[in-house]
Amino acid sequence: MTNPSDILTVALWATHLGVPLNGIGSWVENIEEQMARASRSGARLLIMPEYAAEQWLSFAGGKLSLTQEIPWLAEQSEAALEALKPLPGRYGMALLAGTMPVRIEGGADGSPPYVNRAHLLLPDGRVVTHDKLCLTPPEKNPDGWHLSPGGSVTLVEWAGIRIVSLVCLDIELPAVAGRLAAMQPDILLVPSQTETLAGVNRVFTCARARATELFAAVCVVGCIGAAATGVPRGGYVSGAAAYLPSDASIGHTGVWDEMPPVDGARGPGPVLLARDIPLGRVREFRKSGAEVWPGAFDASDLRFEEA
Repeated sequence: MTNPSDILTVALWATHLGVPLNGIGSWVENIEEQMARASRSGARLLIMPEYAAEQWLSFAGGKLSLTQEIPWLAEQSEAALEALKPLPGRYGMALLAGTMPVRIEGGADGSPPYVNRAHLLLPDGRVVTHDKLCLTPPEKNPDGWHLSPGGSVTLVEWAGIRIVSLVCLDIELPAVAGRLAAMQPDILLVPSQTETLAGVNRVFTCARARATELFAAVCVVGCIGAAATGVPRGGYVSGAAAYLPSDASIGHTGVWDEMPPVDGARGPGPVLLARDIPLGRVREFRKSGAEVWPGAFDASDLRFEEA
């Protein structure tokens, strides 16, 4: 009998933000529909994109300025999270509910009282969070989406699988990957949001590199389209992928499954069903048998010099 920690089917939902909502209830209903469909297909994890919560702006009721959007979204986050909590237990599957702005206590230095937080909801009732570490210029703009960065990375074990969540730009940081290697994650979950194909390629190529560097699976998905606010706004382009180490023991290309980027869709957005990701084989060859994997390589004692 196959160990549940050895094989994982993941549904990656490139959520279409342009579908209007009439409240948090309809947002949760849409998620439950996707979870039910994914569960029937054998998935044990559904991943949504970064800022999936931006879709809520369709029921904000009037034009919000950029500086008002994050505070308004954060006001909805607690109710949204509470409404989602029963779903993982109901379907026996984990849910990474994208990210949503969350209010925190502002720092004494006047730092913004909001973070971009990912929530991983597990069937056993646990909710594991990750605050985005590295913010983009729009997320640091006092005249826009003004947020504070996170300061920690959490590894959680569920059903024998060691999981780490990172958000978009976080996956582009080799320094984070260097520290993560010692934690030996089995899979990284990466919700993202990108406005251009250049952004898609930055996030996805770095995710693929992290799979090889960490000898772990990496699943990445982004949102598409623009929130239906009634006012023209820039939209997003993305796709979805599941990457593995590029190793002859698992697969030469490092691509387990991949959905090319799109910038619009009808309905809720496409779902990539990455079937039977072989986490057990990845774990086995990480310990021994890989063609080349140096382990948690520590570069702190190296000298870096200019000739």
